[in-house]
Amino acid sequence: MAVGFDGSGDARMQEYKKLAADLEQQELQASNGIANPQTYSQLLAIYLLQSDLVNAKLLWKRIPREIKLYHPEIRNIWKVGQAIWNKDFPAMHASLTQEWPEHVKFVMQELRVRMKRRALTLVTKAYSSISVDHACSLMGIDKPELAAVVNSLGWAFDGTRAMVFPKPPAATNEDPSTAEEHLSKLTNFSSFLEN
Repeated sequence: MAVGFDGSGDARMQEYKKLAADLEQQELQASNGIANPQTYSQLLAIYLLQSDLVNAKLLWKRIPREIKLYHPEIRNIWKVGQAIWNKDFPAMHASLTQEWPEHVKFVMQELRVRMKRRALTLVTKAYSSISVDHACSLMGIDKPELAAVVNSLGWAFDGTRAMVFPKPPAATNEDPSTAEEHLSKLTNFSSFLEN
């Protein structure tokens, strides 16, 4: 079964959540306790998309060795998972760029988009200046794509030093919780734990 959904990101994530539950049931109900390789590969990919690295790792450990051996897409999905686990952005982006089989293609494309967005957010929040090469490596993009990002986000660029200067994220207008509210919540939680 190929996975593909239209609509907003939240709606797609809800669909992936439902699909993951269905795939988990298929795995549990499989004859001899071994699901088909497509079930494993789709479930592993969805766990990565959901940032559920713990369940992805546990699934990887319970996939039979023979299935891992004869189905390279499962090993390739796990390479992406390992790179995410180790926060190795260049390896993650390199692993995500390959051609994926139809049954995981849409999930892996969605994961690639989400990881690029996550890296962009990381760069925006963590750096006041970053080298062009390092920014490209973290975000999984080439220099022309970085130039487009710099222009679209209004970041400063120093061509002589090959540096990019991200703008800090805009401050939110939400009222921060007061210290008293935090203390009240902590007190209620402590009281709950004691009883």
